Amino acid sequence: MKRIKLMFIVLFCTTLVWAQDEKQLKIPLIGSKAPSFKANSTDGVLKFPKDFEKSWKILFSHPKDFTPVCTSEIIELAHLQENFKARNVKVAVISTDPIHLHQSWKGFMEKVKYKDREPVKINFPIIEDTKGLASVKYGMLHEIPGSERDVRGVYILDSDNVVRAINFYPIEVGRNMDEILRTVVALQTSDEQKVLTPANWNEGDDLITRGRPFRLEDYEANPEKYDSQYYHLEDMIWFKKGSGTKATKSSVVPISGSSGEPTTENIKK
Repeated sequence: MKRIKLMFIVLFCTTLVWAQDEKQLKIPLIGSKAPSFKANSTDGVLKFPKDFEKSWKILFSHPKDFTPVCTSEIIELAHLQENFKARNVKVAVISTDPIHLHQSWKGFMEKVKYKDREPVKINFPIIEDTKGLASVKYGMLHEIPGSERDVRGVYILDSDNVVRAINFYPIEVGRNMDEILRTVVALQTSDEQKVLTPANWNEGDDLITRGRPFRLEDYEANPEKYDSQYYHLEDMIWFKKGSGTKATKSSVVPISGSSGEPTTENIKK
């Protein structure tokens, strides 16, 4: 009887630990609705993501105020804030430090000439999360021994508050703000044009279509129209020509034949 009771206690404790671990490690997944929270910030009380309405949103987490890597990241982000604004993106930064430190840190950064550029005003909120409530909701408190600080997390949300991209960086590595902006542009371009973006894609580059982008009968009726817009690679990947680049001749299979006459033999059926 004692043996059964002991086994029951062990099983109960194990289940409890598993439940706690699952709760601690839960991270909003791509395609899920973003968790909501209310917190104080350098711009006053903020309800995230509600207060940003129909804009795209980016939530950045930081380990600690007044640290070198975090400071460089915030300044770089501030220099790109007009680029994000042009893409209808609103930015918020969060850490577990208190609001008075955020205010002091913000004031310091707005006076810094970083990389020989003039100081820039920070027009996005830095959120206080001293109890870690919001950080837990977004899975930003990882199991770092002796630390209750956020890791370098990035959540990109669309205008419907759906999580579209997630990135986590170790505390030793600063984030590339240009890459985060590129990701937003790629996501918005994909949504708007119903396309995919290939490796190392930048705005204006060629795009990947979701299969052959036209019907064979439409091509046969007007081959010039489709030759000017599309090409395919090894009869497998279909591209839509971008506004800023030209197809690489060595790797492209044209839709029309080598003589320039229309043909459907090299179009994947």
